[in-house]
Amino acid sequence: MKLLVCIKQTFDTEEKIELKEGEIVEETSQWIVNPYDEYAIEEALRLKEEHGGEVIVLTIGKERSESALRHGLAMGADHAVLIEDVESDEFIISKVIAAYVKDKNFDFILTGNQSIDNGAGQVGVRVAEELSIPHITSVVKLQIENQRVLAERDVEGETYKVETPLPVLVTCQQGLNEPRYPSLPNIMKAKRKSLEHLDVSDLIEKSVDISKKTNVVERYKPKKRKACTRIEGEPSVASQKLVKLLFEEAKIF
Repeated sequence: MKLLVCIKQTFDTEEKIELKEGEIVEETSQWIVNPYDEYAIEEALRLKEEHGGEVIVLTIGKERSESALRHGLAMGADHAVLIEDVESDEFIISKVIAAYVKDKNFDFILTGNQSIDNGAGQVGVRVAEELSIPHITSVVKLQIENQRVLAERDVEGETYKVETPLPVLVTCQQGLNEPRYPSLPNIMKAKRKSLEHLDVSDLIEKSVDISKKTNVVERYKPKKRKACTRIEGEPSVASQKLVKLLFEEAKIF
């Protein structure tokens, strides 16, 4: 079985992020593998362990994204591909991935359900549409029986069961698995594994339109919230205080 995992390097949203003129200061940011993509890597590795085959991890990004691919290799992937690109959006990324995939005969393509930096959740389904293959989003359970994919997907708290043939693309949701932690021996092995560098021009002819369809107008940090006000006293007194705060300070009307 041939499995491709599309991953993204994102800034760590739990660490301090600096903005300068609306741009993220990369030098002071902590960069990690998008957490949802780790579920995709883990699931691909489990499918390989059960059915055999190879796992390839792929990302589109700057040279620093190589560290994200090395993480995937340390988890157990066999090969990595970095398609170098400076500026892109979901439209471009899906076009480029589809161009890479089209003649590779992958059985499975796995992505994270969304990225934690912009939460668009578009790349996976766009790639499937480009390749004209089935896709299943928000997968929380996955298995293969008689060359048929049986999946369960999370839909606003409910679970839908879906069945489809191979090849297929799935986007992986939290709860699908528990990603393994790369061991020291596997981290050392990852340094010797193959990591291929490609450019967008290697995959798509210049005559093809891959211009960005979206632009970020502004980036800013949310305003700090004021401290909460604790209202004490008997219900009749507390309710009067609450109404006064809502009208005079919160100015709800």
